[in-house]
Amino acid sequence: MSIKDTAACKPEAGKLVPVVNLSKCEGKKDCVDVCPYDVFEMQAISDEAYRTLNLVGKLKTFVHGRQKAFAVRAEVCHACGLCVTACPEKAIKLVKAPSI
Repeated sequence: MSIKDTAACKPEAGKLVPVVNLSKCEGKKDCVDVCPYDVFEMQAISDEAYRTLNLVGKLKTFVHGRQKAFAVRAEVCHACGLCVTACPEKAIKLVKAPSI
């Protein structure tokens, strides 16, 4: 875990998970910087995922070097909402975790 303020992150991990809308994400890394649980990583979008983007999403992705935020450790999210607030594109939302 990062040495970041976790006071606002009270819910039990795994109840809600972040979902990134890749068509909106411009890869600015704000979510990576604010998340106290290191849920996000910046990665290059795959060709397969790139093909699923809308036209605007493809343009944003091209301009920003195909880098996107991915919730690679969504299961450790405590749903504090810091990523949602920090994302300038409003590309992240918290949703109920799928039942396993």
